[in-house]
Amino acid sequence: MKFQATETVGSIVTAFPGASNVFRAHRIDFCCGGQRPLAEVLEQSGLSEQTVLQELEDAYERAALRERQQDFRRYTRSELISHIVTVHHDFLRSELPLLGEFVEKIARVHGPSHKELIELRALYQQLREELEEHLLAEEERVFPMVRAYEATGDAGTKEEALRAIDELESEHDKAGALLREMRAVTVDYTLPEGACRTYTVAFQKLEQLEADMFQHIHLENNILFQSL
Repeated sequence: MKFQATETVGSIVTAFPGASNVFRAHRIDFCCGGQRPLAEVLEQSGLSEQTVLQELEDAYERAALRERQQDFRRYTRSELISHIVTVHHDFLRSELPLLGEFVEKIARVHGPSHKELIELRALYQQLREELEEHLLAEEERVFPMVRAYEATGDAGTKEEALRAIDELESEHDKAGALLREMRAVTVDYTLPEGACRTYTVAFQKLEQLEADMFQHIHLENNILFQSL
């Protein structure tokens, strides 16, 4: 596979999910910023176009040797919704409360000497509340409308779904902004010297949450919602 800088970031990840690892390494947003051409993103970030394109091609060649990539473009809307719910929604429902305990603990114990943890706790609490409401809105309102449109092809159902999707994408933008703020206040989740195990695990889990959220929003914004 040959990648072109004229392609959008989201379309590259759609064609090759493994590209998300390359983009994450360079702090390139492929979910909320998925509609931007790669060349524009690289220019604004001061990254080498040749280097990043080569990294994408190398990653693709390594992945092709391991196994056939899962191509979400081949999924029906209902299949993709099921994947999003069982993989990403279920992950969030189990992870958010547990991670909240870690964030609370490090803020309580280390907050007096690391004030950024107090800010991190507030940002995380806001993110958690918004995500929990967001999951309900998707599962109880938006996803059923998408399934209904897939089954009937009714134009009115499609229009209603598209209006609801506009709200969801706005919420995705808010979640993305909160994730960026959390990374900024922790200086890319940099651990202080001598950080304890809880501190270390908390930051690792926050980065895992970010990675899952990026893939989650990408599947919705760049594939599911674009299919309507």
